[in-house]
Amino acid sequence: MITPFAWPALLQRPLYGAGLVLHGVLFVACLLVPWERLPHRAYLLVPVLDFAAIGLLRNGAAPLLPGLAVLAVFPVIWISASGMLSRSSLALSFLGPFFVMVPSSMDHLAAMTSSDLTTVVLFPVMMLAVSLAIRFASVNLRLQQRELAEKDRELRELLAASTDREKLLETVLDATDVGIAAVDSSGHFLVSNSRQRNFRRATGADEAVPGQGHQLIYGQDRHTLLPPDRRPISRAMAGESFADYLVWAGEGPEQRAVSTAARPLVSDDGRLTGAVVVYTDVTGWVESVAANHELVSNVSHEFKNPLNSIIGNVDLVLDDVDMLPPHLAQRLQVVQRNAERLLDLVADLTASASTTLNVHPKRTDLASLVETSLSSAQASAQRSHVEIATDVPSPLWAYADPLRIGQVLDNLVSNAIKYSPDGGSIRISATADRQWIRLSVTDTGMGMSPDDAAKVFNRFFRAESAQQAAIPGAGLGLSITRMIVERHGGSIVCESGEGQGSTFTMTLPAEGPPPAF
Repeated sequence: MITPFAWPALLQRPLYGAGLVLHGVLFVACLLVPWERLPHRAYLLVPVLDFAAIGLLRNGAAPLLPGLAVLAVFPVIWISASGMLSRSSLALSFLGPFFVMVPSSMDHLAAMTSSDLTTVVLFPVMMLAVSLAIRFASVNLRLQQRELAEKDRELRELLAASTDREKLLETVLDATDVGIAAVDSSGHFLVSNSRQRNFRRATGADEAVPGQGHQLIYGQDRHTLLPPDRRPISRAMAGESFADYLVWAGEGPEQRAVSTAARPLVSDDGRLTGAVVVYTDVTGWVESVAANHELVSNVSHEFKNPLNSIIGNVDLVLDDVDMLPPHLAQRLQVVQRNAERLLDLVADLTASASTTLNVHPKRTDLASLVETSLSSAQASAQRSHVEIATDVPSPLWAYADPLRIGQVLDNLVSNAIKYSPDGGSIRISATADRQWIRLSVTDTGMGMSPDDAAKVFNRFFRAESAQQAAIPGAGLGLSITRMIVERHGGSIVCESGEGQGSTFTMTLPAEGPPPAF
């Protein structure tokens, strides 16, 4: 548009002026015509007419400005990138520039040289090449846009599905009756539910940050604050895996007993990435157990005094047994036996209800304890026609409380005799390694089912076979036995079968305190 200022004579040429006018009309049409309301691709009329306007300008300015033909590249680009059918766009990209170049060559058509012919044909071919390049680029661009649109749709669907799953997970977690928290390796919460958040509020702080300071998380005595490294999440972050770890959250009347469990999260390369901790409110259960223990302890205490009085007075009367009629002496002896049996039962109840059953382990020869226990049981075994054999090396050193382990041996041997009513044999054997001593008591008595064997250490449990045989007992002896063995850091198991006898095996530490697990 600035060429008339450099060459004013161009304004005198009608073709050039017509080209300027047509360009102006097309410019105004682009601004004012609502092309989006017109039929499909009506706007392509603009680049087609632009070829005509460029042809008028170029041929009107020839031979002064033949380079104006280069302007044809713009409508070629427009048509090639418009999405028009490839044949139509390629034809227009060649024919448009061709007709721009032809009129100026018509004047010397008769004397046309090879240079003129090359100019007429080469320029449209160049525009055709430009059109092809743009066409290929446009096709690739549209393919990429289509792929991006598809990926965008897939990502939106995945995001929607992920959001739905997250809401479902939150709903499921909040619906559970336990607190759940997942933390990363630095202690930041990844997932938590409402019950776990209640636990954190009860403690007065977020325990996931080690060294945070004063927090209301107490040990089992309900009064001693746990150090930061013993709090559940701190232990889990250290890679520990545990279960039934009891802590008390909060203080005063609102203090709650919480049983915690944790499992570490480990990546494929074995690196610790976090942990999951589960919190269960067991306040009601703990209080019920405490109330039960208190009741049993109180009842046992109230029974003990009158029983001691009865036994003492019967003993005094029996001191002069020769002066009593035989039938009266016999009845007093029955009273004495049953009173002593009842006193033993009260002692068992007291021991079973006690949460402070103390053991004082030291280096002890188990072989001597076995010998003492068998000497005490020999008379009872003879009355029941039970033979006793031993296979215990001497000495057999273990880290144990001789009084309590003697109590355990007496209980196991007396049970083996009691549950062999038709006679049989009892064998006591032992094996040892550097860490543990394993002592077994095996009988050939009535035995019990595997289901009963799994429950035999529960308080007040009595096997069905024992009940059917009317063998007396309260189901407390073995629960006390397990308590004593576990207080030593050991364990006890039972293997049995109906009519096949039973084997009780206890494991005790050989030297010093048992290793921590």
